[in-house]
Amino acid sequence: MKSILEISQVVISVILIILVLLQQRGSGLGSVFGGGGEAYHQRRGMEKWIFRGTVVSAFIFLALSIATFLIK
Repeated sequence: MKSILEISQVVISVILIILVLLQQRGSGLGSVFGGGGEAYHQRRGMEKWIFRGTVVSAFIFLALSIATFLIK
């Protein structure tokens, strides 16, 4: 049981890394210093699905981490 949780945790972590890397970057460091001209950005289309997938996979990863810890 523990090995199944660990393998699925590795798979979810790879998916999470890919989804984070697929997300569009803003204006880089320009927005950190007040250079961002966009106050609000609404996600649409594929960007919305990638964001939702990132959030869902992060929650799954968290749940798997807690389950793996409790199984020990």
